[in-house]
Amino acid sequence: MLNEKVLNSESEEIKYLCSKDKRLAKVISMVGPLSYQTERDPYTFLIHEIIEQMLSVKVGNVIFERLKTLCGGKISVGAIAGLTDNEIKSIGTANSKVKYIRSITDTVLNNPGFFDELKTISEEDAYKRLLRVRGIGPWTAKMYLIFVLDSPDILPFEDVAFLQSYKWLYKTSDTTPEAIKKKCNKWKPYSSIAARYMYRALDMGYTKNEFHLYKEN
Repeated sequence: MLNEKVLNSESEEIKYLCSKDKRLAKVISMVGPLSYQTERDPYTFLIHEIIEQMLSVKVGNVIFERLKTLCGGKISVGAIAGLTDNEIKSIGTANSKVKYIRSITDTVLNNPGFFDELKTISEEDAYKRLLRVRGIGPWTAKMYLIFVLDSPDILPFEDVAFLQSYKWLYKTSDTTPEAIKKKCNKWKPYSSIAARYMYRALDMGYTKNEFHLYKEN
């Protein structure tokens, strides 16, 4: 893992977000200081996200662990390249995902500097380059930008967990991209930081109870 990043009431990003959105400010106060580390293995992260697409976290993790076992305990470009399609399918992976895993693997084999290049370009360009890889759609690309590259201004409105917290926070059932962009535009340029607090609120169980702005939750 890379160095841990800690966000608290003294952080510039937190001061800014709290000044722009009183509801998010309440969530930030409920969650408290937030620390996180970025993912250090971008290839393994993408393989995990591909496997988890359209599946529950629990099922996705089971299949991912099976793949890890198939790779001898550690997923790597070389290990995946050495597997047959049938071997990858044998762990419960759909045919389409086998193709996606192959696509990501071939991308890295053909361009070993692919992940390093993503670090040197803008958020927008990194997003576009990820989308060129078969199997990487908007959701996967945004997860990569947030959790691997630590890009500061990504709004993951395609993500189910984010939407769950969003509906709770704003007491709305309108989760169209247009509505979310309009409501969360005030988070810019720290949309990713706001999203991290939304995820943490969900993990801590706060979204199980109704959100109240002016009293203790």
